[in-house]
Amino acid sequence: MRKVQIVALVLAVVASFIPGVWAQESFRIGIAQITEHPALDAARAGFIDGMEELGYVAGENVQYDLYSAQGDMSIAQTIAQKLVIDDVDLILAIATPMAQTVANATDSIPILFTAVTDPVVAGLVDSIEEPGGNVTGTSDLTPVAEQLDLLAKLVPKAKRLGIVYNPGEANSVVQVDIAKAKAKELGLTVVEATANNSGAVFQAAQSLIGRVDAIYVPTDNTVASAMESLAVVAKHSKIPVVAGENDMARRGGLATLSIDYYELGLQTAKMAAKILQGQPPHSLPVEYTESESLLINLEMAREIGFTFPQEIMDAADEIIE
Repeated sequence: MRKVQIVALVLAVVASFIPGVWAQESFRIGIAQITEHPALDAARAGFIDGMEELGYVAGENVQYDLYSAQGDMSIAQTIAQKLVIDDVDLILAIATPMAQTVANATDSIPILFTAVTDPVVAGLVDSIEEPGGNVTGTSDLTPVAEQLDLLAKLVPKAKRLGIVYNPGEANSVVQVDIAKAKAKELGLTVVEATANNSGAVFQAAQSLIGRVDAIYVPTDNTVASAMESLAVVAKHSKIPVVAGENDMARRGGLATLSIDYYELGLQTAKMAAKILQGQPPHSLPVEYTESESLLINLEMAREIGFTFPQEIMDAADEIIE
């Protein structure tokens, strides 16, 4: 046997024992998103870009089936069922309600989640270190306590803090609980305003006028999808808003100390590559991102007649003019 044939035979034998990308030339990945707003869109874009950096190129060796439930849980269930019927190789579920719906639909297809604040409380994994089952992913738990510290620096005379969120979102409830504990530490009285859907965000924000000195909004998908309506109330009533993430701050918040959702997507892609190469989800601990940045919104500051302290100006990573 010629030398080149021997080498080819050896490589073929070795490849037969390596699960994943060598054994399968192309993959089909379902991406299911609970709704569309810039933070979740950024996580999706980061995932796809990250996959390409790792050699999984759309249209060449990977196919993406993209779905958005548009905030409707019945649509989310339909999407989950379709992905199971299609028997995709991997499902990326973006945001807690979507991840919960997909996880309830299959216990065999590998599921990655991203933009999920507390996957244990959400019932997605057994623990952060040992997820168990067919589900793992990346958390978008933001530095809630540090965000409240930022709010206290921006509005040092504040006594009453409004929080707008959807109590039906497990990720929001987790953040609100953290915010309440921190607010108590800071001597702030919390006034809650809940919105069960995006159409109720304006009314929830309006209910806080005259009752609070500042507003905090967590990374709540319902509020995020209607951030502009909350911003209208903030401008009219001159109430400063500290948001849970960058895009919400850009669209009507005064400031935030937040994670980068695009970076979170890139990080999630690395986990996807490991699964496609044969590593089971239960062997991959849930990951958190450490990328944090301070964003301040000067345009919103002008609207409400607010002046940032110089130390905050100097520390800002991004300034919206």
